[in-house]
Amino acid sequence: QVQLVESGGGLVQAGGSLRLSCVASGTIFSINDMAWYRQAPGKQRELVATITRRGTPNYADSVNGRFTISRDNAKNTVTLQMNTLKPEDTAVYFCNANVITTGWNFRDAWGQGTLVTVSS
Repeated sequence: QVQLVESGGGLVQAGGSLRLSCVASGTIFSINDMAWYRQAPGKQRELVATITRRGTPNYADSVNGRFTISRDNAKNTVTLQMNTLKPEDTAVYFCNANVITTGWNFRDAWGQGTLVTVSS
């Protein structure tokens, strides 16, 4: 009933930029926090950035100053602008959202992931 779909991943050279987008659809009353996670091969999934309903962001130290998270509540979207990319940013990036489906129910929704590869 709730789906998140990411887009924008690809191959980029170190120092380059990419912009990831995520669109939520389905049974949605409202969306609280949204976030981007990433998982590199053989590594645990880690939190990259979060953003509150009102747009207050928070970033992992490893991306702070290089990445920018934003959202559009009217469109149920969240984006991640990634600048000055490094090879260590290579990972599958996942969109996450805490979706309120009714006045008393919620769903912790995840996208399918989009691959970002940064070459040296």
